[in-house]
Amino acid sequence: MSKTTQRQHAQARIESLKVRNFRALRDVEFKGLTPLTVLLGPNGSGKSTVFDVFAFLAECFEMGLRRAWDKRGRAKELRSRGAEGPVSIELKYREQGFPMITYHLAIDERENGSPVVIEEWLQWKRGAHGRPFKFLDYRKGHGRAVSGELPDERDRRADVPLKSPDLLAVNALGQFAEHPRVAALRDFITGWYVSYLAADSMRGQPEAGPQERLTKTGDNLANVIQFLGERHPEQLERIFEVLRRRVPRIERILSETMPDGRLLLQIKDAPFSHPVMARFASDGTLKMLAYLVLLYDPSPPPFIGIEEPENFLHPRLLPDLAEECRAASERTQLLVTTHSPFFLNALRPEEVRVLWRDDQGYSKTLCAGDIASIRAHVDAGATLGYLWMEGRLGAGDPLVRSGAPSDAGARR
Repeated sequence: MSKTTQRQHAQARIESLKVRNFRALRDVEFKGLTPLTVLLGPNGSGKSTVFDVFAFLAECFEMGLRRAWDKRGRAKELRSRGAEGPVSIELKYREQGFPMITYHLAIDERENGSPVVIEEWLQWKRGAHGRPFKFLDYRKGHGRAVSGELPDERDRRADVPLKSPDLLAVNALGQFAEHPRVAALRDFITGWYVSYLAADSMRGQPEAGPQERLTKTGDNLANVIQFLGERHPEQLERIFEVLRRRVPRIERILSETMPDGRLLLQIKDAPFSHPVMARFASDGTLKMLAYLVLLYDPSPPPFIGIEEPENFLHPRLLPDLAEECRAASERTQLLVTTHSPFFLNALRPEEVRVLWRDDQGYSKTLCAGDIASIRAHVDAGATLGYLWMEGRLGAGDPLVRSGAPSDAGARR
């Protein structure tokens, strides 16, 4: 992928997400998503499920719908309890220089348990007063797509049947140059990084060889350090500089090739002459290093998901990490889930979405910036983390079974 193409994809932004029948997300819509969006709520409120919507969609493009569907227990486990109809995901996103595009995907299941794409379409509205136009429209493997850089009703339509109704039309047609807008969406989604970083995975000794991007678990951290050292040494030094401020005793991170061809990640503490192998380093040090490598990526993925970054990190490190997430959001888009008031303290109300379960057990959501009292408190100098701990966000209280904040209806 060329640097120009990477830059264009990094500038694509998701502006809204609508989900139906996906586990606890019976009917949920997130409007006006910010470059940094943080999900807050008690355990079981649906934060991880929203996170998994992005992971599911990315896996549908990477490994195929059938494998992503089977991995989550098929319709029996994936469809909302007591619900009927397809599981549907709808994204509204905008590429720089183009109108808003809506991507809609609805999936159901056959009697044998195999998934089928009930409908999949791409739509945009050209001009302020134009009507919506679907330039890709497929149902159960049959449909059509309009070619061209700026497809409209006058462009050529192509009826291209898919081999199977469980294939995604965007994934298939997005590989052809004659459908650049479809290809842009395919590249955008396949470029997402939805992380499940685990310190234990980073302690291994992978085979030597530079790798540009972290895996979802971070088990190639040594390879990425090697890549940065060879291709972007100034960026790697910047990462080390930030890490030294967070963990003052750290002097340097070393990624060395062993005689058997494996990479050994070592951490040099300032007081000692010999470095410590990563397998003996603290979980917090490894997690912080991985986050910095991700956030300071010279060519970041267009979308990054981070789940509960506070795990294994000292609370005083979290406000700075939140600020680094916001700085990174100038070049990419981030979705973060958290339970930490310290992370929240560095956030703005419009960046936080509160989730809770209603009396029927389904997830609901509200932007903290739409709670009038929260906006007033923040304007007066209060921070979101302390407001949350005081119960001001209502639905974020883990001891509250259900219900929205008391003044949720009072908008800005």
